[in-house]
Amino acid sequence: MATPTSNRPLSPHLQVYRFIPTMAMSIIHRITGGAMYFGTILLAAWLVSAAMGKEAFDCVSWFFGSWLGLLILFGYTWALVHHLLGGLRHFAWDLGHGLGKEFTTKLAIALPFVSVAVTVLLWIVGLTVW
Repeated sequence: MATPTSNRPLSPHLQVYRFIPTMAMSIIHRITGGAMYFGTILLAAWLVSAAMGKEAFDCVSWFFGSWLGLLILFGYTWALVHHLLGGLRHFAWDLGHGLGKEFTTKLAIALPFVSVAVTVLLWIVGLTVW
């Protein structure tokens, strides 16, 4: 005799789905959202150090000026840009634009390249002005 729960259909999981670019962009969008949370904590630490005085500000500025700090700031910038572009993509979808399967796939493939290019461009401009 079967138990009442044995006839229920199982919910599909990741192993059932074929990995596609739009799925990857959805996952990366969520990851960059989390990364922005931690990057914003660093931004807040920088602002708090400015309020605490010269020694604290110099210490935090030294860290952000080190190779590790610059790498973290570059990653934070990329997370901001990538999340922004992904959000704009979703906004366009909400307005009913770009919903075709071929277009969404091409956009998902292009998004990482565009986000890296915009991030590099921002850093070039930022370092040139600085």
